Amino acid sequence: MSDRQLAVFPAYRDNPYLNLMLLAPRARRWHVLESLRLEVLEQHLGRLGAGDVFHMHWTAPIVQRADDDLDAARVRLDRFRSAVDAARDRGTRLVWTVHNILPHDARHLELELELDRYLAEIADAVHVMNAATAAAVAPHYSLDPARVVHIPHPSYQGVYPSSMTRDDARASFGLDPDDHAVLAFGQMRPYKGVDVLVEAVRRLPADQRPVLLLAGRTSDEDRVAIDRLLGADLRAVRQHDHVDDVDVQRWFRAADVAVFPYRRVLNSGSLHLAASFGVPAVLPDEAHLRAEFGDEGWIRWFDTGDAAGSLAQMLAREDVEWHAGAVRSATAASRRLMPFPVSRRYADLLDRVSAVG
Repeated sequence: MSDRQLAVFPAYRDNPYLNLMLLAPRARRWHVLESLRLEVLEQHLGRLGAGDVFHMHWTAPIVQRADDDLDAARVRLDRFRSAVDAARDRGTRLVWTVHNILPHDARHLELELELDRYLAEIADAVHVMNAATAAAVAPHYSLDPARVVHIPHPSYQGVYPSSMTRDDARASFGLDPDDHAVLAFGQMRPYKGVDVLVEAVRRLPADQRPVLLLAGRTSDEDRVAIDRLLGADLRAVRQHDHVDDVDVQRWFRAADVAVFPYRRVLNSGSLHLAASFGVPAVLPDEAHLRAEFGDEGWIRWFDTGDAAGSLAQMLAREDVEWHAGAVRSATAASRRLMPFPVSRRYADLLDRVSAVG
C-alpha cells in the first residue's frame, strides 16, 4: 500500500480544496507528488508506473500561460502529451477533474480544446463536482458517462476558525444593526460579475441599498474599475487582497447573504464556504447549477437574462422568515458534505482506478 504514488498537477499549496481532498489518500499512505511547473511534472510522470495515478486538475498552466505565444503553447502541449502517454504506457492511470467548462480568460482556445478533448478521451476516470458537467461542456467536448464519477465539492466545515460572533464581526466593519450586508467573496475578476452586483445595488432607492462587502485578491486594473463602478455614493467595505484564514469568519459572519453574480461558472468553492458559515446565497439561474443545487433551500436564483434587474429585486426584499430557514438549511448542507467523508470518496476512486488491470 505504501508504494503507490499519486502525481497531482497543478498542486497549489495554498488551495484549501486540494488540501482537503488529499486528506484520506495521504491517510491511506498514497505518496503524493506535487508540482506546479511542467518541467517538474515531467519528472514526476517519469517515475510513475503500474498501480500509480496521475491526477490532472486545472488545465490552464499547460497552454494558457500569459507569456507564451501560440508556438510556445503548442510545444508545451506536445511535451505534456508525450509525458502522459509514456506514463500510461507503463501502466499509470489518469484521473481528470473538470473544474471549469473552459479556463477563464483563455488565450489559446483551440489548443485548450485540443487538450480537454485529449484528457476526456484517455482519462480512466473523469471526476466532476457538478452532476450536470457533461451537459455543460458538451458544446466543446464529450465525456464518456461510463467514466464520469460525481464527487461533490466538500464543505469547509471545521476548517476555518469560527469563534467570532455575528455582532462582533459586524461591529468590526462599522455596520449598524439595521444595515443589510451583501458579501461578494473571492478573487475580484471580470467574469465574477462584480459590475452586475454594483449595478443591481445602484438601481435601488438610496435608503434601501445594502452595504457591499467585497473581499478577495484584485488586480490593480480591476481595482480601478471597481473604484469607478462604486463611485462616491455606494457604501462598501473592501479588502482587495488575500483574506487570511483567521479573518475569513469575519466577512461571512457579518454578511446577511452572499451573492455570486458569475457570468460563467461550473463550480464555486466560495459557495461552499458560505454554507460552512450558515450564510444564504444567490446564484445565476443556469441549468447546470440548478441540477446540482436546485433542491437547496438556502440558495436563491437570479435571472441571467436581466441579471442586474433580477438581483435588485432580490436584494430589495426583506424576507425574515426565509432567511432564518435558509441559515439552517445552509448549515445542514455544509454538514452533509463534511471534508473527510468527501475525501474518503475520492480515496476510494483512486483505489478503484489503480486496481484496474
